Amino acid sequence: MKNLIIGLIYMLIAQVGTFLQLNCSAKYNWYSKYPFLILLASVPIGWLYIHSVKKLIDAFDGELWPQRILGFGVGIVVFGIMSYTLFKEPLTTKTIISIGLACTIILIQILF
Repeated sequence: MKNLIIGLIYMLIAQVGTFLQLNCSAKYNWYSKYPFLILLASVPIGWLYIHSVKKLIDAFDGELWPQRILGFGVGIVVFGIMSYTLFKEPLTTKTIISIGLACTIILIQILF
């Protein structure tokens, strides 16, 4: 259980970092002024992904698929929340259903 929680925390932070790194350049002009800093952000984000994968593989007795599917689900939820809060993108019915499905995927991987 400890590996699952730590792995999910690392994954959540990495997904937030990835969103900021990849999508904020479209919104904030200062990103284009400092591309080297944006590239440097890849190092801690990569470290978080690597350790997240290790922890989650341990949590699922060496299986690869659960951590990959969790990564997909967490990524969808993070993207939906952050695009709504930072970019004020509306939550359409399609988006809400997709986020709901991603939450369902996460719960299936954790509970079953």
